[in-house]
Amino acid sequence: MSADTLLALVVFAFATSITPGLNNMMLFASGVNFGFRRTIPHMLGIGAGFLSLLIGVGFGLGALLAAYPPAFIALKVAGGLYLLWIAWKIGSSRSLGDGEIKTRPMSFFSAAAFQWINPKAWVMAVTAMAVYPNPQHYALTVGLVALVFAAVNIPSVSTWAGFGSALREWLSVPVRLKWFNITMAVLLVLSLWPMLK
Repeated sequence: MSADTLLALVVFAFATSITPGLNNMMLFASGVNFGFRRTIPHMLGIGAGFLSLLIGVGFGLGALLAAYPPAFIALKVAGGLYLLWIAWKIGSSRSLGDGEIKTRPMSFFSAAAFQWINPKAWVMAVTAMAVYPNPQHYALTVGLVALVFAAVNIPSVSTWAGFGSALREWLSVPVRLKWFNITMAVLLVLSLWPMLK
């Protein structure tokens, strides 16, 4: 992979990882409701899940979805239903998590599994694997693409959890937290619109 291609890959990975999306909105809400430290497993799960998705797409899953469109439709439906459930959980939350209450932040494994039904993650993975691997050194460059995303993803997504954590004190007022969580839930539901097209 040339230096120019590598630089373009880093820019693409950063732009797609830092911009608003399902993962980043959920991390922002988790940072507010549970704090940065308790959101770390969620962040690491996103990184690990997306890394595994990239490798899977690089070695053939992307081609399978392209060849069998009903599989992609099933993926969209599963992702949409799961997202509605997450939005309901966020929207109905009324108190900040302090480790003693019943609500918990998303676990490492839940966050990792979510990447496999996250339509934005699939689009990112398919695009990255269609553009950046070198056919002459395919396995090596698939691994390189995955490593670049892993290196860029964690600092990018942690920014969103950090923003949420920074607002924690201001949102400790119950009415503010209530409307913040309802707003985040509505934004998550609205983010389904591109999936319906």
